[in-house]
Amino acid sequence: MQPSELRQTAPAKKKLARRLNEQKYLLLMLSPAVIWALCFCYLPMVGIYMAFVNYQPSLGDFWHHLFHAEFVGVDWFEYFFRNGDFVRIMRNTIASTLLTLLFSFPAPIIIAIAVNEVKNGLFRRSVQTVSYLPHFISWVIAANIVVTVLSSDGVVNSLLKFLHLTDASVLFLQEGKYFWWIVAFANTWKDMGYSSIIYLAAISSINGDLYEAAKVDGAGRFKQIRYITLPHLKPTIVILLILSLGGILNAGFDQHFLLGNGLVQDYSDVLSTYSFRYGLQNSMFSYASAVGVFNSVVAFMLIVVVNFASKKLNNQSLF
Repeated sequence: MQPSELRQTAPAKKKLARRLNEQKYLLLMLSPAVIWALCFCYLPMVGIYMAFVNYQPSLGDFWHHLFHAEFVGVDWFEYFFRNGDFVRIMRNTIASTLLTLLFSFPAPIIIAIAVNEVKNGLFRRSVQTVSYLPHFISWVIAANIVVTVLSSDGVVNSLLKFLHLTDASVLFLQEGKYFWWIVAFANTWKDMGYSSIIYLAAISSINGDLYEAAKVDGAGRFKQIRYITLPHLKPTIVILLILSLGGILNAGFDQHFLLGNGLVQDYSDVLSTYSFRYGLQNSMFSYASAVGVFNSVVAFMLIVVVNFASKKLNNQSLF
């Protein structure tokens, strides 16, 4: 290293040390989250190696058995692609996720805009509380509510009969053609209120003078939403859409496992429930790991592609 470079490096190190000292309390507060991410998010990634070996569970040292198992390369991935279940699993996963995205993505935006337009504080807080509540109940309870509502003598069938739309009860949970729609509506109902918090926060950051100026120019509420609220929400919408499209193969485990049954398994089986059944119930850990790795790789590629497209088209991107 040249003497001139040494002279430049020394002030930089002092500047870095001074900034670290100034932010030591923030770094201390951040350390539990970093430790948690390292222990529970990055360290388990070593288990990806299981997808490339023929791991046989047995008593004793787990890591010894894992790293001394027979290396089979991409055989488990080939087995998954050639398996007759591949097309069915991918169809169910993509169809269920796209339907959920179709309903659950615009719903929080609509709720946030609607709540923002409510001027009565008590009514506004009541609507927010009611819409947030489903997010905080477990999928076990939520699935039971959905099953009760859609049962043969439930609210939906009673309403259909009252309106003379059907004479006999519709067996929603026993016919596969309804299953993807049920999961999509259940996902939307459970999370739309909680997801609207992000959009409400974005709306609260909009300068109120813009609305006042629009009122002076004669703009009504719908024009204010169209020309002020939605353009300011656009960056948030794009970022959340990129993240949602990245998880297009993550259809969710709880809702499919709890709402599914043997009669609709051809439609309820998705990547997560499939890998759970083979990994834990059939003890094919390497095969289940290969399915999980495939899911993660496709999700990563989708995020990169969608992010690149968004950057080119709208000049807005996640990274």
